[in-house]
Amino acid sequence: MLHYDLVIIGGGPAGLAAAIEAHKQGITNSIIIERDRELGGILNQCIHSGFGLQEFKEELTGPEYARRFIDDVKALGIPYLLNTMVVELNEKKQILAMNQEGVLEIQARAVILAMGCRERSAGAVAMGGTRPAGILTAGTAQRLINMEGLMVGKEIVIYGSGDIGLIMARRLTLEGAHVACVVEIEPHSSGLARNVAQCLDDYDIPLLLQHNIHAVHGHDRVTGVTLCQVDEHRQEIPGTEQDIPCDTLLLSIGLIPENELSGQAHIPLHPKTRGPLVTSHLETTQEGIFACGNVLHVHDIVDYVTRESREAGRNAAHYLLDGAFAHTTLETKAGDGIAYVLPSTIDTEDATGASLSFRPTKKFTQAELVLSSGDTVLARFPRRVLVPSQMGNLPVKPSLLAMAEGTLTLSVCEKEVKA
Repeated sequence: MLHYDLVIIGGGPAGLAAAIEAHKQGITNSIIIERDRELGGILNQCIHSGFGLQEFKEELTGPEYARRFIDDVKALGIPYLLNTMVVELNEKKQILAMNQEGVLEIQARAVILAMGCRERSAGAVAMGGTRPAGILTAGTAQRLINMEGLMVGKEIVIYGSGDIGLIMARRLTLEGAHVACVVEIEPHSSGLARNVAQCLDDYDIPLLLQHNIHAVHGHDRVTGVTLCQVDEHRQEIPGTEQDIPCDTLLLSIGLIPENELSGQAHIPLHPKTRGPLVTSHLETTQEGIFACGNVLHVHDIVDYVTRESREAGRNAAHYLLDGAFAHTTLETKAGDGIAYVLPSTIDTEDATGASLSFRPTKKFTQAELVLSSGDTVLARFPRRVLVPSQMGNLPVKPSLLAMAEGTLTLSVCEKEVKA
């Protein structure tokens, strides 16, 4: 059995940043385990620009952003394994991994989960019709085109307006395909506003809000889809059907944290994010196992992943060098207008306070974030716009945490607009 102080599972942007920060804090006996053929994770197929604006104050492509961290890993001499799949993880931090050399048994003193997320597939939505060739997720199409040099189709319909779907609408157009439309069941896009503007508006690609794919047509290959408008309850409106011919249907219907290993280690998952429940130290309910990046909750921007993962690496190093953290005493709760709040519990003895990540349930304008404990309002924070497609972050000072008892609730209320 191999022994390491720290094992980082996942060599994408989260795992790289966490490993580098832990090494800088004095943890030299660590290893990164990556199942793909190279480090960098999803960034390797994201050849468009827009990365690094916050982290490096310049605009980079995905591979360029990843390369900076890969170079740091190699310069620091942090070991890593490629083409290696972790198949088992238990609460004792024992890891079973496999690669072409055989089976590896590893005992770790601490583990950082950085496995990222995966796409929802056709089975996750109520989509009628057949299942012929030509139906694939937007991320799969992105990898095929950008990394393998393969074209997926000529006449495209995209179901769902997540960021990957929006970016692929532009990419396919640039490669010569015709994107008939992007279909979204919600009354708003689930992607960033800048991607709607740059990927759809700039290329005159229609975005059909409050529409559903009623049926998929085709036997051997997709020949078309039937769209239907939906009401505010997502129920199809009879008589609004329209047929769109296409040979390819891309699905961009959301991401799910990759948490099979979390389940094996008996780590409970958040009911909304489907990622692990964590403390303000990004430590799961299993002592010494930390989580960061998209395996914890889906981020919009990789710069946020890097920031969070550095904190995980720093906290894992603290755990290894100084021992277990104090038990947390303050729980967080999502109130009105908030889908979820992370972390799930906060260490009130932390002198730096806490940082709450959250998503609103709908679009709010001229709103206030209300932080309360029981019936007591602790603070109000004005926000001009809050949208579900953009993750929010709220720093909470130690003085506010000291005023809370038992539970800390984050809610949204819209200000009354005077006539």
